[in-house]
Amino acid sequence: MENIFTDEYFMRKALQEAQEAFDKDEIPVGAVVVINDKVIARTHNLTELLHDVTAHAEMQAITSAANFLGGKYLTGCTLYVTLEPCQMCAGALYWSQIAKVVFGATDDQRGYRAMGTKLHPKTEVVHGVMAEECSRLMKDFFARKRKN
Repeated sequence: MENIFTDEYFMRKALQEAQEAFDKDEIPVGAVVVINDKVIARTHNLTELLHDVTAHAEMQAITSAANFLGGKYLTGCTLYVTLEPCQMCAGALYWSQIAKVVFGATDDQRGYRAMGTKLHPKTEVVHGVMAEECSRLMKDFFARKRKN
């Protein structure tokens, strides 16, 4: 029997969160944290709602997953996020010791790689999963903003 729990499967869940952010006029970034093929955290950007520049989807997901697990380390967990993490989120992911980060669209200007930030040496990184869909949602959001 084929495993349905692929990177694409969980990225679709993150995209659902990103769409929710889009619908709330938040920058459409969604994230889910998974352990043993189970989603333990799901969230999206909340910077506008909370008036908090640190309320990125990844930061919300880290906090939620840590609360679920009852500890600060996310070893054994995978973060699926629709946009490459910024350096702030990469720093938090570093300290969480997350096992794997999977992101969709790259952020060539503000992404952690462009900023020279590193994740934990043991963190596996996969990028480009459903990149077109993730990127399209961001482009649609900012096109709508420019129109208004």
